[in-house]
Amino acid sequence: MGDHLVTRRRLAAAAAAAGATALARPAIAQGAPLRIGVMLPYSGTFAALGENITAAFEMHLAERGNRLGGRAVQIIRLDDESNPATAVQNVLRLVQRDRAEVLVGTVHSGVAMAMVQVARDRGVPLFIPNAGVGAATGQLCAPNIFRSSFTNWQPSYAAGFWLGRQGVRRAAWMTWDYAAGAEAGQGFREGLEAAGGQVVRELKLPFPETNFQPLLAQIPGLGVEAVGAFFAGGGAIQFVREYAAAGLKDRFPLTGSGFLTEGTLAGQGAAAEGMKTTLHYGDRLDTPRNTAFRAAFRARTGREADVYAVQGYDAAQMLAIGMEAVRGDLSAEREWVRAIRTARIDSPRGPMTLSPSHNPVQPMYLREARGGENVVIGTVIEALADPGTGCRMSA
Repeated sequence: MGDHLVTRRRLAAAAAAAGATALARPAIAQGAPLRIGVMLPYSGTFAALGENITAAFEMHLAERGNRLGGRAVQIIRLDDESNPATAVQNVLRLVQRDRAEVLVGTVHSGVAMAMVQVARDRGVPLFIPNAGVGAATGQLCAPNIFRSSFTNWQPSYAAGFWLGRQGVRRAAWMTWDYAAGAEAGQGFREGLEAAGGQVVRELKLPFPETNFQPLLAQIPGLGVEAVGAFFAGGGAIQFVREYAAAGLKDRFPLTGSGFLTEGTLAGQGAAAEGMKTTLHYGDRLDTPRNTAFRAAFRARTGREADVYAVQGYDAAQMLAIGMEAVRGDLSAEREWVRAIRTARIDSPRGPMTLSPSHNPVQPMYLREARGGENVVIGTVIEALADPGTGCRMSA
């Protein structure tokens, strides 16, 4: 979510800044509290996401008596404001000034890439509870970096695969022209091709423009049977409403990554009703684990759990697995990495393991928009792994 094109120049600057200030990781007495730096948006567009991730992360810690591996835990919150320009400064502040031994973050992929660079340079464990940028568990994968969420490729692959299984042979793809859209588009195309279909046209507009009309006007002449899309937030609300208003909804069914309708149904209203999307979580997922999780989250926060809460909860589960395996001794890196990598995590989303690049191998559900909910109506793929393209980390 919130992905912006992260240029090579920005990545190089992040790496240089991190390397220039890198120091040996401080020795921490084993009886000392475990200092966890949680860097998420607590203001601006993605504040609600950051709050739900944090609330669920802290909920799992509370379930464990706020102790991991025999050590008390101390949370250090930092509002990253979804601002890549200050991301390196912020993460170094957590690691150096606040002496965080573990990092958790973030939502915005541009900010997450700075966290990845610092985590790689400093050897600090990093758990990514949302950002879908592929490089974090692809080209820039590292033993100390784990993701509890998704890559942009995963839910869109499932959407394309589902369309193909429905007999769709020709589809169009629509998105913003930025990194997240490109990664989602690749997933959609590969999923559709795996099920016997093809993407015959990609329609893009610059991020974050919302002049969708010129693109929508092209759809009837493309000879397609359906349309896949990747938009989120306010852009997704406008896109879905305009798609229906243009008379396309019934003629060319619209689908895509679940973020097209995640958190946006209230604004989309009747335009989204009946739309099917794919994601690793959804409303009314009827399992004992999820029912208990949602009840506990509601009791703790007064809010309903969502996919962001699940991702925060599972980030805490991963950390706990690693810490318990080494009795709180993070210097035993091989042991805690192995424990997390080989774990079968009992997630509210369903059973989850990790790929060799430390990305979730997870179910992909089919959801239908019904009365303001993304209701789970089936499972498209029981366990989908991201290919981890470019990752050279040994398994």
